[in-house]
Amino acid sequence: MTIRLVRFLLAAALAAAGLPALAQTAAVLPSPQAASREFIWEVSSLTNKVYLYGTVHAGKASFYPLPDSVEKAFADSKVLAVEADITDAEAMRKGSSTMTYTPPDGLSKHLPAPLQERLRRQLQRFGMPEAQVEPVKPFFVASLLVFNEWFRQGYLPNHGVDLHLINRARKAKMPLVELEGAQAQSDLMAGLSEKEGLQALEGAVTALESGLTRDQITGVVNAWQAGDAALLLEVTRAYNETVPGAKDLEEKFIWSRHEAMANKIEAFLLSGSDRVFVAVGALHLAGPRGLVEMLKSRGHTVRQL
Repeated sequence: MTIRLVRFLLAAALAAAGLPALAQTAAVLPSPQAASREFIWEVSSLTNKVYLYGTVHAGKASFYPLPDSVEKAFADSKVLAVEADITDAEAMRKGSSTMTYTPPDGLSKHLPAPLQERLRRQLQRFGMPEAQVEPVKPFFVASLLVFNEWFRQGYLPNHGVDLHLINRARKAKMPLVELEGAQAQSDLMAGLSEKEGLQALEGAVTALESGLTRDQITGVVNAWQAGDAALLLEVTRAYNETVPGAKDLEEKFIWSRHEAMANKIEAFLLSGSDRVFVAVGALHLAGPRGLVEMLKSRGHTVRQL
């Protein structure tokens, strides 16, 4: 498995777990009150401040340059903090073992015949040979399918916002720190049960068959570009109500990670002197259990830019 594919699968897996498909297309328009803002917040303590920026892991060239408020915050920062450095080839290589079976085991040995046939039709739709996914575990196949639909809509990983920011930081020799790291994320995925992996794959196939994933893309991008965290949260809630196991996966891959993330971000506020630009998947900033509200509840001043 190539490092490029490993990097893509890690990003896709976390994104797909956190941003499932819309259950209804009517909810994809941003709310009027969010339309003039970006998906970025300034968080201040008595001694320092950080910027929290929600990202998407695939994008278009037209996303750049980023909005003025984001560019100004990035220029004001001395350090970039990300979930994991997806350009770290060695870390990605180490994490790849969680994604695949050990031969002669393979995906087809774990799928019920009806799901195998439904998966085959989706692979054909994307022009992907079955042999390409045979070594890959169900959860990562689900992620691969979802991101291939993003590709069909013109959103590419080389234009992902996380990668864009990391590359800019490298070029500017800006220090880069990780909130988690690729190994921690790989370990989280390795903890999935067989049942959870199969549920994720069946849910992804169902969403693709019905066109829900296509609707998701519109909803996610609209919410992100409008700075509408409430809409982004609604995107996930709708899917959770219709797909078995989706809510549990969201709990595992989004909300359960926030205490540790918030602790590290708070350390930037309380112990550091350099301003830090924190870039994480957009859903991590949304709702009452998101990082924005968590830091606000700890007594820090928060405002959306």
